[in-house]
Amino acid sequence: MRFDVITLFPEFFESPLQSGLIAKALAKQIAEVYFTNPRDFTTDKHHKVDDEPFGGGVGMVLKPEPLFAAIESLPICQGREIIYVTPQGEPLKQDHFQAWANNYQQLVILCGHYEGVDERVVENLVTQEISLGDFVLTCGEIPALTILNGVIRLLPGTVGKTDSLAQDSFSAGLLDYPHYTRPAVFRNLEVPQVLLSGNHGAIAQWRSQQQQQRTQARRPDLYAQWQQQQNQ
Repeated sequence: MRFDVITLFPEFFESPLQSGLIAKALAKQIAEVYFTNPRDFTTDKHHKVDDEPFGGGVGMVLKPEPLFAAIESLPICQGREIIYVTPQGEPLKQDHFQAWANNYQQLVILCGHYEGVDERVVENLVTQEISLGDFVLTCGEIPALTILNGVIRLLPGTVGKTDSLAQDSFSAGLLDYPHYTRPAVFRNLEVPQVLLSGNHGAIAQWRSQQQQQRTQARRPDLYAQWQQQQNQ
């Protein structure tokens, strides 16, 4: 799968993409990540990528010319999504990662800065706007890295035990169940006995109950959605 990141700061991604499972996936060419800097497509001597907003106001806006040129310079793969990461987008969910991993061959991720990008870029090039949540960050590289990580880990070959993906939080509409490992007793804190019983049926039932209880307590909104799905 091909990822193209439109960013003013490609160096931001160097260390995260050279670590852990993502680095191994890139080394095995499960995914390919390319960076395109809009500054390389400016035509003035100062390589200016931003300007003051029409109508006045604080901050600067990324200009349309270098962004159009940067995106139009990319190869087009069959099944392509152009994502703009912005607080105004739809909240990012696990379903997005799954849909992108299953249905697309290329993700183009546009990283915003300052007050955002010229709206003509959004209206004419972007196919999906995505937000990490109801807050504002200094740059779009952070959510872009989140998308890279979330999608690449779902691609076949990245995670050794693929069964673990099906048990992730949100994958079944519920939060994950509690996990324990050795020692069975630590500072007088004991692992639930059912996990030591060897009774796989009882363990599965306990985990299911824990998922429901944890989701109901921590994310009642998710629990209500899950209940509705169960009743359909």
